[in-house]
Amino acid sequence: MAVDLTRPLADRMRPRSLEEFVGQVQAIGPGKPLRAAIESGQTHSLILWGPPGTGKTTLARLIAQASGAHFIGLSAVMAGVKDVRAAVERAQAERASSGRRTVLFLDEVHRFSKSQQDTFLPYLEDGTLIFIGATTENPSFEVVSALLSRARVYVLKPLEIKSLDSLLRRTLADVERGLGSMQLQIEDDALALLAAAADGDARRALNMLEIAADLAEGGRIDVAHCAEVAGGTRRRFDKGGEQFYDQISALHKSVRGTDPDAALYWFARIVDGGCDPSYLARRITRMAVEDIGLADPRALQLAIDAWQAYNRLGTPEGELALANAVVYLACAPKSNAAYVGYGEARADVEKHGTLEVPMHLRNAPTRLMKDLGYGAGYRYAHDEPEGYAAGERYLPDELAERRYYRPVDRGLELRIREALERLRGKSGAK
Repeated sequence: MAVDLTRPLADRMRPRSLEEFVGQVQAIGPGKPLRAAIESGQTHSLILWGPPGTGKTTLARLIAQASGAHFIGLSAVMAGVKDVRAAVERAQAERASSGRRTVLFLDEVHRFSKSQQDTFLPYLEDGTLIFIGATTENPSFEVVSALLSRARVYVLKPLEIKSLDSLLRRTLADVERGLGSMQLQIEDDALALLAAAADGDARRALNMLEIAADLAEGGRIDVAHCAEVAGGTRRRFDKGGEQFYDQISALHKSVRGTDPDAALYWFARIVDGGCDPSYLARRITRMAVEDIGLADPRALQLAIDAWQAYNRLGTPEGELALANAVVYLACAPKSNAAYVGYGEARADVEKHGTLEVPMHLRNAPTRLMKDLGYGAGYRYAHDEPEGYAAGERYLPDELAERRYYRPVDRGLELRIREALERLRGKSGAK
């Protein structure tokens, strides 16, 4: 059967067998459970989790083909419960007429609500459907537990450059479905540029190759053509999705780990992905108070200054101010003493409820309050030697011995700790 060459190249080059499938050896390599299930034709309900262009839809089709099952494909972007019910009716009719089971493939399964996902459950239980879901989001958060318990999750990874290189070369040589009939020549550097710009996405790689082929002069694709095609492409960064939070986490942990190089890399990746720098400014300020704290109080001011500078300069100039803050925070001494202490204090507030303010700390604006002993015995610290009332207690009696703030031995907090220890030593406190 002749191939319709008007179809997009990425669709024409969709693998027809596991042998044509590139990458994903961790899921379908020799000896892997999913490959064994496909080769034996004994498939099961599953969820394919991975970034775009990694073969989720293709793999679902290959699974249905290998098992001899009827295939129904739906997209959660367009479909609803009505479409699911119609698919179930078709599956039931197929089973009654031919005895074949049906693979129902739902792309973007995470876009279905919990109640919509629940509609599949009875049909998985009675064997009407073999369910295959595809998602770019973490199934732990986006797929209901009842469906997760009935479907095994397989993780698909971004394709390596060597896999994309192999796919592009095969496409250029394929006369039936690819670009072989055009007898194109491509420079190695140009091919490498496309493979790198695809960022692990086979669909993107093939789309760019198709455009580059249209721009080719004299049947030759050079670096200039590929650079023009690849210009403006962005790395994977799903704002609000798991990749978003993974990269933000990597930035924060690089700063906390005192690695300015890694911190700058992740900052650049996030900006390149299209993240709003104002959001980054907020996160950088949080890092200053959470991980640097009083070890270097200048960190907070510098983070706020960088935020203000970005607001005044905008993109791209203002991004440099944020980059400066990232480097400074990564190199600064670290302390989470105030962060931890605040958490412990809040825990005590919740645990002990409304403890009474000690009488000597209470405000006494009226005669009655003074007669009742409010403020009696309070020692004004400024009148004491070194401005410190040795032995005075300020916590509720039930928490008199608590220590929430424990300065670390780094940066300014080292001096703070030494000062507190010296002053506490005057009253015999530990």
